[in-house]
Amino acid sequence: MLQRTPLHDWHLAHGGRMVDFAGWDMPVQYASIVEEHQAVRTAAGVFDISHMGRLWLKGPDALKLVQRIYTNNAATLKEGQVRYGLICNESGGILDDVLIYGWNDGYGMVVNASNRQKVVAWIGRHQPGLGVQMQDTTLESCMIAVQGPLAVELCRGLTPADVTSLPYYFATRTTYRSQNCGVSRTGYTGEDGFEFMVGAEQGRQLWEELLGRGAKPCGLGARDTLRLEAAMPLYGHELNEETDRFQAGLSWAVKMDKGDFIGREALLRRRQDPSLPQRIGLELEGRRIAREGAVVLKDGEPVGRVTSGTFSPTLNKAIAMADIKSAHAQAGTILAVDVRGKPESARVVPLPFYRRKK
Repeated sequence: MLQRTPLHDWHLAHGGRMVDFAGWDMPVQYASIVEEHQAVRTAAGVFDISHMGRLWLKGPDALKLVQRIYTNNAATLKEGQVRYGLICNESGGILDDVLIYGWNDGYGMVVNASNRQKVVAWIGRHQPGLGVQMQDTTLESCMIAVQGPLAVELCRGLTPADVTSLPYYFATRTTYRSQNCGVSRTGYTGEDGFEFMVGAEQGRQLWEELLGRGAKPCGLGARDTLRLEAAMPLYGHELNEETDRFQAGLSWAVKMDKGDFIGREALLRRRQDPSLPQRIGLELEGRRIAREGAVVLKDGEPVGRVTSGTFSPTLNKAIAMADIKSAHAQAGTILAVDVRGKPESARVVPLPFYRRKK
């Protein structure tokens, strides 16, 4: 049986088209993916992201464990700071991309829904002998994202803490309706906004209050087109256990000088390998969409494959991310994509495709 978020009944009652996503029954859309996408780009949208894994690590050796399994540097986190990084296996492949939240009494970790059990097992494998307690709070909490140019103002006064003053990629622990609540200025759409974590029993109340303030409910379909425009990698597409951080363009999320961590030596070796493909952006000449797995061609010869593709509602053109041979990764290079047996002309472009105005 598929797992359900605390907002599942609301989604069904309001016409959510439900799909199996990583073992969760989730809304892919309510009315139109394009309408939901444009609401986030022009106003504010709200997403149920309770399927994301939420872990808590505490104890005298919590930092030691995090540093061991995480590619970025958690030791330099300020109170409430949030930092993106990777969890790699011994060969440098990516087990998951995660957010770490630094607190004076421990570390929060948000992981992808499809990888939660894998990450929990990985942490458990490296936990013995260390003074660390791990708690998985996923099923007892609700996580809601509010994103868009009006999102910050829309959330003013929701909590006693003034979340509108939070710097980007910082979080605060406050209350919502007298109950514990965490709020971070993070997101996965390329827009400004917040992610709220509340108890499961408060999820619907918070969700409906955000809608009452003007946010539009959005499903996973819009979340995917938004993150693709912002060139944010998605696990299972741009990231997997065979991909390393160099190929994925995520070298900034790996701190080789912080000390040893799992996968470090393999990553150092792979950094010197010019045969590894690189992640690039493509703009297609026509309106046909290059889907995942489509072959990228140069002079009729395969040089890579598409990892994600869509028709961009913001840019009004077909876009894609792809892994291709490094010799053809230069911006401006003209390639082609095999779209259902027909080559479509495409040009390599810098990432991201879309960047919000600050």
